[in-house]
Amino acid sequence: MDQQYADACRQSLAAEQARSLSETDNWAHVDKDQVHRDWDVLYTEVAAGLEGSLPEDEHVQQFVRRHFSIICRFYTPTRQAYIGMALLYAEDDAMREFHNSYHPRMVEFLGDAMKVHAEQGAGFAS
Repeated sequence: MDQQYADACRQSLAAEQARSLSETDNWAHVDKDQVHRDWDVLYTEVAAGLEGSLPEDEHVQQFVRRHFSIICRFYTPTRQAYIGMALLYAEDDAMREFHNSYHPRMVEFLGDAMKVHAEQGAGFAS
């Protein structure tokens, strides 16, 4: 991914999240405790199935579809914003530490799988 596209993805994420936060009273409609429980279950399952898997494998893409559906509880991102989220996981120290607490390669692997989903998946905002 070239730097210009990566920057556009970061900007899309920031703009879409800011708009969503503003329109929803800081995501007041989201049961954040449930979201965190659901992410914990998902990331535990991803970590258990990560070794020997490729980001484009169907079982991995099923995990990513679940990840995307959790994200959609907040708002439905565009493809660029979803890729921006993968970049955020890799670039933000706290996000990297959180995700990699499940598996040392979680951020890298999940980010690659999210990019595959963004390229192939459906359900994104326009």
